[in-house]
Amino acid sequence: MSKPRIAVALLIASIIVTGCAWFQTREDLTASELASEGMDAYEFGNYRTAIEHFEKLKDWYPFSKFAILAELKIADAHYRLKEYEEAIFAYESFENLHPRNEAIPYVIYQIGRCYFDRLETVDRDQTFARKSLEVFGRLIERFPRDPYARAAMAHRIECLKSLAGHEFYVGRYYYNAKRYKAALERFKGVLFDYPDVGAHYPTLQYLGRCEAALEEASQRASDAKNDK
Repeated sequence: MSKPRIAVALLIASIIVTGCAWFQTREDLTASELASEGMDAYEFGNYRTAIEHFEKLKDWYPFSKFAILAELKIADAHYRLKEYEEAIFAYESFENLHPRNEAIPYVIYQIGRCYFDRLETVDRDQTFARKSLEVFGRLIERFPRDPYARAAMAHRIECLKSLAGHEFYVGRYYYNAKRYKAALERFKGVLFDYPDVGAHYPTLQYLGRCEAALEEASQRASDAKNDK
């Protein structure tokens, strides 16, 4: 036999004996093993690898007791990777599939965190503040005594501060542009919609300035009319 043929024969024999990983099937890893490897990867911060293991677990063993764990940890891994939209999708899917699961308070809290972690400064759009406020409110209403609800309360205050800060920022912009009526409405919104976030005193100051400016403008208009 020629040397090339001998080399090929040895390679084939080696593959057969060692069971090359290229031909790995679902029987090579049990659901428990996939769960264990996924958790090991997650704990070591290898979130992408963890997702791969948990996805295999879901696909290969959809009725395993570990499948629910896989669904939740896929969401957690996406969150850790700051892939917030993917995490929201995974958490919401978990909530829809397992509405009575004991992890639901945590799941709702994490959905809120996916929005909360992206809060913008007060001069930017406040969509994430509104969405996180809505989700945290839902958690507090459904599970008022749960530890995650208590954590949500603190985040909710930050959301309210951000929204109030945005309204105040816009109000001051209108005031500086001498659009006093528009500014007045914004400052009123801060007072009535966000009364307990620490913006009361400066808002009252600007509110008084707007009212004074509007009264002065009205008086000038009246005087001009009388002079005709």
